[in-house]
Amino acid sequence: MQKVKVWDGFVRFFHWSLVILIAVLYFSGEEGLMDLHFIAGYSLLSLVISRIFWGFIGSDTAKLKALLHTPVAAINSVKSNEHSVGHNPAGSYMVLAFFILLLVQSITGLMTTDDILTDGPLVEYVSSAWVEIATSLHHLNFNFLLFAIVIHFLAIAIYRLRGKNLVKPMITGFSSGPYISEIKMRTGWWGFMVLLIVLSLILSSWGWEPLITLFDNL
Repeated sequence: MQKVKVWDGFVRFFHWSLVILIAVLYFSGEEGLMDLHFIAGYSLLSLVISRIFWGFIGSDTAKLKALLHTPVAAINSVKSNEHSVGHNPAGSYMVLAFFILLLVQSITGLMTTDDILTDGPLVEYVSSAWVEIATSLHHLNFNFLLFAIVIHFLAIAIYRLRGKNLVKPMITGFSSGPYISEIKMRTGWWGFMVLLIVLSLILSSWGWEPLITLFDNL
């Protein structure tokens, strides 16, 4: 067994930031704290866009192509207990599912309205039919997202019972296993720079009003 770095700093930041932002989005949505909800939503969208970009220029384990596997490979990875570099094929399917769910949640949120006080920034630019669809899908998709999170937790627990700790490497960046192939890592600072640029653009376009209101209410 050898100890190698499998997750760069940006991937780990992305993972744990998602945990925090999804919790904030759920809480703020349930409590009607819409300024906080919008800021968290814009942050989530920026994070996902940056992560997808990082999937093209980032470390080997962060690459989007590392997530592409056949269904047979995914099924076999569930049956076996072999070590894999980064996400195994089954885990890769879960990551892709999260990307899709998070993008749907973020994009529909931009076109969602409560028909009372709160409108997403794109509501005025699309038809009422699209707004109605986006609003319904925004609420429905979050249930799918919560279901995916439950499946994710169950998978982590099952692998832990099988002797694999998937949480620790996502904290430290390092994992131990019989790795043979060389893993090319890139500094996560490039990912953080992309995130800063994307977040700045989104907040400057849509986020100033809820951000100012949020700070005024503190």
